[in-house]
Amino acid sequence: MRVLPRLLEPVCLAFASKSDGAPVCRVRVLLRRSLAGTALALCLAAAAPLPAFAAQTHALVVGADQYPNDVSLDGAVRDAEDVYRAMSAAGFTVRKFTDAEARKDDIRKAWIDMVAEAAAGDTIIFTYAGHGAQMPELVAGDEADGLDEFLQLPGFDRNRYAETSNEIIVDNEMNAWFGEAEAKGVHVLFVSDSCFSGGMSRSVTGKTRLAPAVTVKLAPPSQEALAGANLKEIDFKQVTVLAASLESQPTPEVIIDGEPRGALSWSFARALEGSADRDGDGVITRIELEDYIFSNVKNRSEALQVPNFMPQVARSESEVVVRLTRGIPVENATVATTDTGSTAAAQKTIKSAKELGWTGSIALQVDGAADKPKNADGSGTPYRWDVASGVFYTPNGDVAAENVGADRIQAVVDKYVLLDFLKALASQNPGSVSLTPVKDIYAAGNRLRFDAPPGRYPNMLVFNLANTGEVQFLDMQAAGTTSSQFKLTDVEVVKPFGADHLITIWTGEPVDAIGAVLADKTVTAETLLQALLTRLDGKEASVAIQPLYTRETL
Repeated sequence: MRVLPRLLEPVCLAFASKSDGAPVCRVRVLLRRSLAGTALALCLAAAAPLPAFAAQTHALVVGADQYPNDVSLDGAVRDAEDVYRAMSAAGFTVRKFTDAEARKDDIRKAWIDMVAEAAAGDTIIFTYAGHGAQMPELVAGDEADGLDEFLQLPGFDRNRYAETSNEIIVDNEMNAWFGEAEAKGVHVLFVSDSCFSGGMSRSVTGKTRLAPAVTVKLAPPSQEALAGANLKEIDFKQVTVLAASLESQPTPEVIIDGEPRGALSWSFARALEGSADRDGDGVITRIELEDYIFSNVKNRSEALQVPNFMPQVARSESEVVVRLTRGIPVENATVATTDTGSTAAAQKTIKSAKELGWTGSIALQVDGAADKPKNADGSGTPYRWDVASGVFYTPNGDVAAENVGADRIQAVVDKYVLLDFLKALASQNPGSVSLTPVKDIYAAGNRLRFDAPPGRYPNMLVFNLANTGEVQFLDMQAAGTTSSQFKLTDVEVVKPFGADHLITIWTGEPVDAIGAVLADKTVTAETLLQALLTRLDGKEASVAIQPLYTRETL
């Protein structure tokens, strides 16, 4: 195997060596039910069989920022509008309710109408961005933790429950709604960008989509809240639930492209635009959606969230959860075979980073007397550099680097310009890597393991973007060699602390020139960015980003 040396010496602050000298890193096109176009379809049928999917997709989108009786949010309506645009472009029939429009009676009627319009085999997608909360269980023994979860709509006031109880949607009620669809043979995908419990160990300034729990026993808001207790997620055969995070985690609003957003909603909108449709066949399977969502929520939330699918395992390898009328255009629908004999996915039209919104600069607020570095005049919620303390903060409020002086600030800025470029590439073709044990932050002395599996492309690059702004080359595997998993098995957290980002790129493009740049011990993030722009921008490449946040003590 052709592999360049993997950190043959302790190259910097983020990587140290064990006593034996081994390196340790610390770091379908949907066919409408219409006779329009029948003649054209008949003509096409002579050349090729018609697609086997004629089902329709109906969608209900709810997003709430303005809560008159609770803490308002900043990005939930933006999430709803983004998802709505992606759904409309895909040809779905969409009903949208935001802020004061998000009233339970109207949402319930929209659901009833969608179920009535849908036929067996159709899909209903229900997305929610806003506050979630908990309350004592309405039916004794119904919940293992004794708590029911509910979606909190803007009209709810916990201090006036009797008058406003109709403005919550309890989990039992949703079970009853889902049961109505399943009884007709209609598939349901529920995407919940909210949270119901959980705590956070990292310092994040964004708002959390968790309203205060109701602590007193309350009367059921509806008969459905009682009847639905007899229906459980495990009993459904055609319902899939995608939650923004595990129950033990919060769902924070994070900064994406300079604006407060929900990482799940942002990722789901990109998925609907076709990015999750890996083979370009016009449908998104549960496995395709899972792979796409897990990777991009990690990237966009900086590893603060782990999405939660229910059921946890796909019902089948080919289970479809979303049918698109427009996937990513396929240039060559014929499945190709690589030189190594493996099967490659159909070629997709890949956008450049700039087409995906990358600007080549970040927004930076300088607190103190210092010159602003170049490429730091971007817009939106800024990174922040405290000149006196030397601490560099992310837009989310995390400590990204310590001891950053005037001699180091440009390198740190260049790192985040490069990281934004890599996130843009990952948004249309993410890869998957792992860091174990899984934590949102690690303390000095913690030991962990990083794994990057072989990808579906023949070439692989692995490197670290340290919190100091330095680029640390780890591995290169080139076409014609036997691909293997890359492992760092005994990683120890040492100084300096902040945020490192372990990067893995898989591609069919030649990587020797990029590898040569990485192998230069003086390589900078700016130099590496230019090499990646030249060689991989707009080309087919899969990118995985593993954030690694550290501090001296927790």
